[in-house]
Amino acid sequence: MLALLWVVGQLPPRLAFKIGEGAGSLLSVFSKQRRGIALRNLQLCMPELSPSEREQLVQKNLRFMGRASAETALAWFGGKRVDQLPCRVDGLEHLQAAQANGRPVILLSGHFLCVELAARLIGPQVNMAVIYKPLRKKPLMDQAMLKSRQRTLKNALRRDDLRGIVRTLKAGTPVWYAGDQDYGVNQSVFVPFMGVPAATITGLTRLAKMTKARVVPLFFQVNANGDGYEVCFEPALDGFPTGSDVLDAQWMNAVIERGIRAHPEQYLWVHRRFKHPPPGERPAYRNALQKVHNRVEGAP
Repeated sequence: MLALLWVVGQLPPRLAFKIGEGAGSLLSVFSKQRRGIALRNLQLCMPELSPSEREQLVQKNLRFMGRASAETALAWFGGKRVDQLPCRVDGLEHLQAAQANGRPVILLSGHFLCVELAARLIGPQVNMAVIYKPLRKKPLMDQAMLKSRQRTLKNALRRDDLRGIVRTLKAGTPVWYAGDQDYGVNQSVFVPFMGVPAATITGLTRLAKMTKARVVPLFFQVNANGDGYEVCFEPALDGFPTGSDVLDAQWMNAVIERGIRAHPEQYLWVHRRFKHPPPGERPAYRNALQKVHNRVEGAP
């Protein structure tokens, strides 16, 4: 896999994007489970869409999934021409305002598919660190990821390295934080995510309390032409944390939801966001995925 990523990383970016998008289109055929998870998430999160609209959105999303693989290859192994890709940064003044008087800053974001490459592109402008989940079962991939991120960003911090995260924040380095995945029910509360009760980690509240950090929303997206990227910083969340884990989690999810709804085709829908249902509720995926498989394969 690393060898394949290296090869793609040597290609001209536009060619790499086309190859990635083409490969993503094949996920609908060769990765029915991923497609099923994405479709189920959209059924839950966007019930206002018709079945045909959700199908179309899933197809677009899988193309962006494939493109994200190419973007990762370019981010990790691409040369100087990668750094010449267009990347517009809006709202940088909001980050600067939040940092006034030496306040620490947490960059609240989500798992938008282009994040790996967009983070490399804004590295020269924003001296930031990221929190990441180590790939413990894939140590070579983990080392490649870590080396790339440390080369283009200030630092990459394991999510369990609380001391390192706090130290980095207090040293004045903004830290990218995404709380939009299901990490289980420990240290989580059940609040709506896209209108669906979801186990939502309260780590953002704890970090903000410990460091007295401001929380600045940060979003990434592929631009309308498909040849570059747009990065947007929003004003800091005034009054966060509120003193209530539940209210803070609701606020965090609402911010991330706003970014998702702006470009739903560019979000990581293949994650089982509702893997842990509230007590007494049915699992979100088991029966739904079986129905998707049956429909795709023509079973009764």
